[in-house]
Amino acid sequence: MEAYLLDWANLLLRWLHLIAGIAWIGASFYFVMLDNSLRPPKKPEDAKRGVFGELWAVHGGGFYCSQKFLTGPKGEPLTDDLHWSKWEAYTTWMSGMGLMAVIYWVGASSYLIDPKVMALAPATAVGISIAFLAGGWVVYDLLCRQLVGRDNLLGALVFAFVVLCDWLLHQVFSARGAYIHVGAMMATMMVANVFFHIIPGQKRMVEQIRAGQEVDTRPGIIGKQRSVHNTYFTLPVLFIMISNHYPMTYANANGWLILVVMMLAGVLIRQFFVLRHRGQVKWWLPASGVALIAVLAALMAPRPVDAGGAPVAFTAVHAVVEQRCIACHSAHPSQPGFAQPPKGVTFDTSAQIGQHAAKMAETVASGYMPLGNLTHITDDERKLIATWYAQGAKLAN
Repeated sequence: MEAYLLDWANLLLRWLHLIAGIAWIGASFYFVMLDNSLRPPKKPEDAKRGVFGELWAVHGGGFYCSQKFLTGPKGEPLTDDLHWSKWEAYTTWMSGMGLMAVIYWVGASSYLIDPKVMALAPATAVGISIAFLAGGWVVYDLLCRQLVGRDNLLGALVFAFVVLCDWLLHQVFSARGAYIHVGAMMATMMVANVFFHIIPGQKRMVEQIRAGQEVDTRPGIIGKQRSVHNTYFTLPVLFIMISNHYPMTYANANGWLILVVMMLAGVLIRQFFVLRHRGQVKWWLPASGVALIAVLAALMAPRPVDAGGAPVAFTAVHAVVEQRCIACHSAHPSQPGFAQPPKGVTFDTSAQIGQHAAKMAETVASGYMPLGNLTHITDDERKLIATWYAQGAKLAN
């Protein structure tokens, strides 16, 4: 019953996380586009009112005119009906942390700890997890505070810091756990930017405007800087969110480096759209991102398994499956923490083993399965399954 309830918690938190994430990222992408697409106001009276820039747009059968005031309107009160973009960010992070707790903290032995990387007690692993998330934000925030106005250097150092954390996490956690922690750390930076800088800065500016005081523009400048960082974090974080479905990435021997390349490709592609909103079309940016991914895919391609030698009997493969796989991949899993087989894949019958032979050979050979090697499969057994598949995955001896 506990595993069943955890599955429901996983499902509902994942659904909420997806919905809130769409709202947050959609708003972020829209405002970055809006900010970079602004043109000087055409009406002199608008400029006198404090309009910094405007954008006319058409959508859904209507026409819109968005205007930006850097320090609020001049000669008129600031409306009380202000829309604040914050709860979509907070909800995304809180639901993500809920998923982290349900999957990686409660299930630390299966999903977070890999004894071949570092033998950790579950409580120790969870403590390290929390420390990385909090510590990542502290270091990032210190860098931002120390390098105000030096955006290029700051960007390079932040990227280097994320790469370092990526490598360190791969020395501590399972590959899948390391990937998700890089994403969670970056997402924590993003939401902390909103909570500690963007929203408080906007509130101070609103208070000054309504008090009739001269508005300090520094909070707005800092808020804009942090918003720009958030938009470049977005594509790498989204890739990490979906990467757990593709063990060929994180289960690779150089998984940490694969993540670096994919993050860099995401930043290059995002930069193309940021500049395009300003009217600067630089096709080499997305071309470079796509080229990086193409080269990576070629380098990651699995090497053909030698199908020579004595034929592998299906009875030998079936014995390995029974001993190492069936605890989870059964209609009624016996492994604690599993109410249903992962991804619905079962090996209860020979036909089911044959049906999933390709994926089984791939995931077992990569080292991804069994999860955390809970069933202690050996390298020879992994090779046995890979060779059997290379020989045609015959179900009859």
